[in-house]
Amino acid sequence: MDPSKVIRKAVIDLGTNTFNLLIAELIEGKWRRIHSEKDGVALGMGGINQKIITEDAILRAEKALSHFKTIAESFGVSEIRAIGTSAIRDAKNQTEFVERIKKDIGVEIVVISGNEEADFIYKGVAKTIDFSVPSLIMDIGGGSTEFILVDSNGIQEKISLNIGVSRMLQLFSCDDPIRPEQVLELNQWLEEQAAGFFNNLNVSRLIGASGSFETFYELIHNTTIPSLDAAIELPFTSFYVELDRLIYSTQAERDINPWIVPIRKKMAPYAAVKTKWVIDKLGITETYLSPYSLKEGAL
Repeated sequence: MDPSKVIRKAVIDLGTNTFNLLIAELIEGKWRRIHSEKDGVALGMGGINQKIITEDAILRAEKALSHFKTIAESFGVSEIRAIGTSAIRDAKNQTEFVERIKKDIGVEIVVISGNEEADFIYKGVAKTIDFSVPSLIMDIGGGSTEFILVDSNGIQEKISLNIGVSRMLQLFSCDDPIRPEQVLELNQWLEEQAAGFFNNLNVSRLIGASGSFETFYELIHNTTIPSLDAAIELPFTSFYVELDRLIYSTQAERDINPWIVPIRKKMAPYAAVKTKWVIDKLGITETYLSPYSLKEGAL
C-alpha cells in the first residue's frame, strides 16, 4: 500500500475522569485501530458540581492533550477529533476552556450534547455485538451516565443522566467503607435523577460500554482484560457478587488492588452501586462488556 494514500485519524474522548485517545487507519473501507491510550485527567475534580473546570484541571488537560497530539503526529494523523462531554458541556467556563486549549495546544474541541454522546456510544457498541436480544447499553462516566435501550431495529429509548461517579463522589460524604444506609441514600438519589426512565423498560440484558466495566471484568477474573473487538459475557453471579464486594470495600483495600486503575480507586464503589441499582431495578439476568464506546462510534 502506498503510504502517501493511507488515511489515519485520531479521536480523543475528553471524559470527565479519563481522556481516551484512539488512532486508526482506513484500509479497504474499514477502520483499523493502530494505537490507543488513556490518561486519568480528572477534569471534573474540584468543580463539576459547581459547573466549573478548575485551573488545576485545565493544566492536567493541557498536559494530556499536548502528549496525545504529539503521539498522533508521530503516526502521521491527518485529523484529530476532540470531543468534549459532561464536565465540559456543563461548565460555565466552557468557552474559555475550549478557546484556551485551541490557543495553547492547537486542538479544537467539539462539545456534544448528552443525546449525541448516547448516539456515539450506540454506534461504538453496535460494532461489537448484535441486538437480536433487546439490550440496555450503560456507559458509566465521571459526569454523566448514558443509557440506550436497543433492539434489532436500533435505538428505542436513550437518556443521558448527570449521575456520573465524579459527581457522586463530590456530592456525597460517605463513610469508608460505605454503610448500607448510605447505599440506600444513593439509590434514592439515583431514583430521583432517573425521573421514571426505567419504570416501563422491559429488558434483561445489560451491556456495559468499556470504562468501569473493564475494571469489573478484571476484578472478576483477576487478570488484565484481553484485547477485544467483540463484546464478552460477564458471568452474572460472579459479577453480582463482585459488585457487592466493591461497594463495601475500604479505600485501603482498593488502593492495593492491582485491578483497579488509579483514577477509579476512589469512585469504584459509586460505579458498583449504580450498576447494581440498574440490575435490581430491571431484573437483569445477562451482563456483557463491550470494549467499544464513544470514541469508536465517533470514528
